[in-house]
Amino acid sequence: MNVGTNVGTNAAVTAMDVGIGLPIGDPAALLTWARRADAGPFSTLALLDRLVYDNPEPLVALAVLAGATSRVRVQTEVLLAPLRDTALLAKQAATLDRMTGSRLVLGLGIGGREDDHLATGTDLRTRGRRLDEQMATMCRLWHGESLAEGVGPIGPVPARTGGPQILFGGFKPVALERVARWGHGFLAAAAPSWAGGLFDTVRGFWKEHGRDGEPRLVAQVNVALGPPAVLDDARARMHAYYAFTGMADRMVAGLLTTPAEIRAALTAFADLGADEVVLYCYGLDPDQVDRLADLL
Repeated sequence: MNVGTNVGTNAAVTAMDVGIGLPIGDPAALLTWARRADAGPFSTLALLDRLVYDNPEPLVALAVLAGATSRVRVQTEVLLAPLRDTALLAKQAATLDRMTGSRLVLGLGIGGREDDHLATGTDLRTRGRRLDEQMATMCRLWHGESLAEGVGPIGPVPARTGGPQILFGGFKPVALERVARWGHGFLAAAAPSWAGGLFDTVRGFWKEHGRDGEPRLVAQVNVALGPPAVLDDARARMHAYYAFTGMADRMVAGLLTTPAEIRAALTAFADLGADEVVLYCYGLDPDQVDRLADLL
């Protein structure tokens, strides 16, 4: 749902969707988060993906959460497609899209952790090329075509014609162009000062490829809202998640922890033309859903 007028008078802000990125530390708690978000002003439930980490598998988890909700979209942010078998991923996504009445948004990326790729026997160096090959195959399958000679088709038919809505994450030009070649929109895990240039590049590729309309632009903001214990929990979990990057301290420093900071970020992204901002939570306290709802 849209941001409420409490944020300010900016018309772009009030027209923008706001979702919640779910914490990964306690899978059993996610049902509480999902039900509260579904009853509140939020548009989307998003869940990140890793393999060699203590996090829930996103397609399985989102299937459970979709069954416990009736309105919000369920979104992978981002699913590391190269780690997965292509035909099975196409079937899983089509099933979830069909059973949720097209509430699935499939955010896709390539992943940068070597251990994730070692665990699946996939090549870290060719993961971008593999994702492009996967998209070509999945698009054929979602249109009801055969996988190969003597094989197929693979159902079910997705609820959304041609397959679920596809968003791509990434920062390099090849990743941004992938939005125009295969997708419907872009996921920007970047501050407004950086995201504006990424948005413009995505729009440029969209026009170069002759795509109609505009790409859907979705931003991600890391937030924690509550007493000091909630903030400390969020910082610790966020630091552990980003430790492999060597930039965990910088990432944690960017965590937004006050209503004023979160509202300012929403306004900044609205001014850049974002269609949605996902407020990503690392702390486990589900009361954050209500606190975030109160500031919208």
